Amino acid sequence: MLNKNNFFKNFSFHSKKLNQNLTRTKKIFKSFKSDLENFEIPLLQSYEKKYLHDFSSTIIKKYSKYRNIVIIGMGGSILGTKSIYSFFKTKINKNVFFFDNLDEDLHLKFRRLKILKNSCFIIISKSGNTLETITNLSVVFSKSLLKNKSIIITETKNNNLNDIANKINAEIIEHKNFIGGRFSVLSEVGMFPAALMGLNINRFKNLKKLIFNKNFVSSLIQNVANIYTFNMYGKKNSVILSYDSDLNDLGYWYQQLVAESLAKKRKGITPIISTLPRDHHSLLQLYLDGPKDKFFTFFSSSNSKNKYKVSGNIIPSSMKFLKNKKLKSIIDSQCEAAKIVFKSHKIPFRHFVFEKKTEEELGMTFTYFVLETLLLARLMNVNPFNQPAVEKIKIETRKILSR
Repeated sequence: MLNKNNFFKNFSFHSKKLNQNLTRTKKIFKSFKSDLENFEIPLLQSYEKKYLHDFSSTIIKKYSKYRNIVIIGMGGSILGTKSIYSFFKTKINKNVFFFDNLDEDLHLKFRRLKILKNSCFIIISKSGNTLETITNLSVVFSKSLLKNKSIIITETKNNNLNDIANKINAEIIEHKNFIGGRFSVLSEVGMFPAALMGLNINRFKNLKKLIFNKNFVSSLIQNVANIYTFNMYGKKNSVILSYDSDLNDLGYWYQQLVAESLAKKRKGITPIISTLPRDHHSLLQLYLDGPKDKFFTFFSSSNSKNKYKVSGNIIPSSMKFLKNKKLKSIIDSQCEAAKIVFKSHKIPFRHFVFEKKTEEELGMTFTYFVLETLLLARLMNVNPFNQPAVEKIKIETRKILSR
């Protein structure tokens, strides 16, 4: 994943300011690294191999017998797991269903599936009181269906999910109170479902090794300095250009991480997920010729589905160049073409190419973007661990429903 293409290119700002921010970022990283070594950033303990999960191999074995896994949660409680499943779905021999929104169509589709007898249910909420999670749980799933087949991941305190756990005889796994939802992917929240999917959860965790890897640290520092400089010059929109649909959920995980962590004190970065090549026909005009307030990250895969190709039977003579071309090679060509045009327009971009083979690769990606976000928060002087504005909506919603 980490190579020369990961670095932002085509800078439109003065190099002196970037150099100043590089120097500042290096100092902040040195301080950050010291905090890590002194355990002053507790949530990052879950990114290390020595972190002890609040579940045993016995529990994994007990629930691995189920063919289907149903996961119910919102935001950080589910986005990480969803991106793990999408990334590895070709090697996962289970069906995984996600309830991550209040949507009648989700419930309708689920009711039509005859999978309930061979399913286990994972319900996740840090607070144990998430309105949407409790609602989804109550609309579709009966007490008899959930009983003895459910695992609840929540804090060990008095809350609604712990009350429900007692009613349905559910396993309770502790959601550590020092790990916020959007940072929880390598904790119990993401790793227990990953273990049930048959993935090796220890391979995801390499923080200690990565922060001493020169290429990793160099990429991290340079990209943080660049993003901070973009922000200073009015480029406050971070657009993920995803040329592989299996990477879209990783983009949505990144979206929450950046949006909730950095949007404080009228500061922040707006993360946008764009699905390509579809959006070549809707948003590319804006990206190329609209306001210069965006920087871009390309996502693509080197190891992807490549079994479909264009038939020569109906291709017109003017498009013979498509004959016998595989679908993957057409998408790759469009991605390469976009990079060439971005370069000619002096639009800053970087490119992450995924092999989608190993837990180490995805774990490094999670770690990279989390560290990038935490370092940006220090540069921007904001608290990355809270989201006070969101609480106002929760309070008003409860008032309205209580009338």
